[in-house]
Amino acid sequence: MSALQDFPRITPFLWFDSNAEEAVDFYLSVFKNSRRLGELRTIDDSRGPKGSILTIGFELDGQKFTAINGGPMFKFTEAVSFVVRCDSQQEVDAYWTKLCAGGSESQCGWLKDKFGLSWQIVPARLPDLLKHPKAVQAMLRMKKIDIAELERAAQT
Repeated sequence: MSALQDFPRITPFLWFDSNAEEAVDFYLSVFKNSRRLGELRTIDDSRGPKGSILTIGFELDGQKFTAINGGPMFKFTEAVSFVVRCDSQQEVDAYWTKLCAGGSESQCGWLKDKFGLSWQIVPARLPDLLKHPKAVQAMLRMKKIDIAELERAAQT
């Protein structure tokens, strides 16, 4: 794995039961400009079979992460989510479809992926659109964000 000094001072560390490698491979397939940075394997059988992956460093579109196979003690909650800023409806649709596969939709651009991690798939213009109360009301009725509908609501 890359040395810690190669990572930003603050890096998200994602706890998985035993499927960190599957999750990392999935995220790398979703985001362009992404790569696996390295891994740390167990040296004995105290944290799973000897030689199994303990942690994986990876990068998604410039953001570095570490995933750990930590066991079943902790699960993801909506208290932490990752925002994906999208420049078009096409990007919103693509990320929504990929990340929601096997997961679940929520409200206002939020979803949970098949690993239970929460994501917000939002247009870059969302803060400006939400300055209009009718756009806020329109968004509250949405699951996946529809930019054109928010724009229409902001005009009224």
